[in-house]
Amino acid sequence: MMIAFDRFSAEEINLMGIFDTTSREALRNDLLTALHDVYDPDMIEVIGGTLEKLDNLTDDEFAEIGIYIADDDEFTDGDWE
Repeated sequence: MMIAFDRFSAEEINLMGIFDTTSREALRNDLLTALHDVYDPDMIEVIGGTLEKLDNLTDDEFAEIGIYIADDDEFTDGDWE
């Protein structure tokens, strides 16, 4: 069985992290609303792909996903000098 988190790219997880993730339906609604104001073709593709993947998840699978915006410090040692 595939873990729900593995279905999403880091870009999609970061995108989801800026919206309401209290439920799959709340996130879907936020993404659909945002889609009306997005004009960048790449971003439209990311949002569309994310919505498609959300539609293929159950609410229980969605609840397993740890959604947060990745911090640059997680990928470096934090030493910028």
